[in-house]
Amino acid sequence: MSVWLPTASCTPESCLTDPAPTVALPRRVLRLTACLLVLATGLALTRPASTLPRGPRDLLARFWARTLLGSLGVTVRIAPTPDDRPNDRPNDRPNPQHSGVLLVANHVSWLDIPLIAAVRPGRSLAKTEVRHWPVLGRMVSWGGTVFLDRDRLRTLPGTVSEVAALLRDGHPMVVFPEGSTWCGRESGRFRPAFFEAAVRAGAPVQPMTIRYRLADGRATSAPAFVGEDGLLNSLARVVAVRGLVAELTFRPPIPAPAPQPGGGLRQARRELAHAAQASVEGVR
Repeated sequence: MSVWLPTASCTPESCLTDPAPTVALPRRVLRLTACLLVLATGLALTRPASTLPRGPRDLLARFWARTLLGSLGVTVRIAPTPDDRPNDRPNDRPNPQHSGVLLVANHVSWLDIPLIAAVRPGRSLAKTEVRHWPVLGRMVSWGGTVFLDRDRLRTLPGTVSEVAALLRDGHPMVVFPEGSTWCGRESGRFRPAFFEAAVRAGAPVQPMTIRYRLADGRATSAPAFVGEDGLLNSLARVVAVRGLVAELTFRPPIPAPAPQPGGGLRQARRELAHAAQASVEGVR
């Protein structure tokens, strides 16, 4: 268990039991092969792409992430929220106004990262262990990911300051405030630490809800990446599912409150974390 974040109570044995329709073995092999080709292409393009202006770079990231998800048999769906108005409903197009915003979501799977990138690319916060993942670790490192050492609490303030500086410079930052993956039926408390970065930078918070469903609309925990689950085991489950839909719902942005004197920063970040979690969990 990390000194900063608890381990989720979800385990593969207790949470990954939902039956889901599957595809035949040849289709699974085809998906895995396509996934490896897309990953290899992404690895080759990451460094050259980092030199592009932000607009073209974001378009390329969106295209690559959608291609990766498609190679795995995953369909991306942007779900409308109940209070959407026709003229301000989130859509597939990149936001032309490049501004610093803290993008926060519940955390279910490693698929969450390409899902968000397919819709709203940004620099991510990740645990240091991700840096050592095969292929993906090198890609996220080159892509400007900010790494957090969850076992060294003294590094946390510096990482929060780094995220605040990036927000002030106009970078969207993707953070999963639960700090650990959950199965989707259960969830963890949003930790307030990185909401402090939004308060310091005066950046809005964009809550998003991630759900994984089957083609008929039923929720599924098959993509969840929890407990002692291995990445290869999780990948094998994902490519086996027929009709897997990754659903992303944007909630209304929350403006960062101004910190008040006398300990107001702590109070402001707690209020912001609570408001963001209530918004994310309000989507069913």
